[in-house]
Amino acid sequence: MRSATEVFSEWAEQGKDAGMEKGHAAAVDEILSVGISELPTTEFHAIDAGCGNGWVVRMLSSMEGCKSAIGVDGAKAMIDRANEIDSGTYIHADLQSWKPEKRVEFVHSMEVLYYLGDIPQFLESVKEHWLQTGGILAFGVDHYHENQSCHNWSEKVGTPMAMYRESEWREMVEAAGFTILQMFRAAPGPDWPGTLAIIARNN
Repeated sequence: MRSATEVFSEWAEQGKDAGMEKGHAAAVDEILSVGISELPTTEFHAIDAGCGNGWVVRMLSSMEGCKSAIGVDGAKAMIDRANEIDSGTYIHADLQSWKPEKRVEFVHSMEVLYYLGDIPQFLESVKEHWLQTGGILAFGVDHYHENQSCHNWSEKVGTPMAMYRESEWREMVEAAGFTILQMFRAAPGPDWPGTLAIIARNN
């Protein structure tokens, strides 16, 4: 199996990044709407962890109240693609070890966390180094145990993917020191259980 960053760099080179945006837009719209509504202030700075071609960064940047948005991704070709599309702030870095220069009020991530080698460590890093006290972490994952259709994704894509139950995701987030404000399935459909979404506050 290859690393997720290798796979996603290849996808960017093949032009598959646009399809990722199309497939996840409805869920991200819902997650951002709920997450931002929980912010303690009307103005905020944001980080998108695993930003791909920067489409969520562009969404955030266009929102009233967003003072800045940074995208970080471990796949260099995705960052290169983001820089081709717009002049935003995009950083090629390992999400597990990267730390921002300043903490922000809002951190978002879509379809990224289960690719990481140590999810609890990443959550702790977000709490300790990324988010201000009272800040919001809002993330979504499609690869979770209750979603039966995803159980063969790791073999199909050829990269390791951690599989956890909804209750285990809750436990990991709470163990890292966050308070979960909302946990729901975003953008469900007739044949799709929805994206598992978690909105949590950094205490």
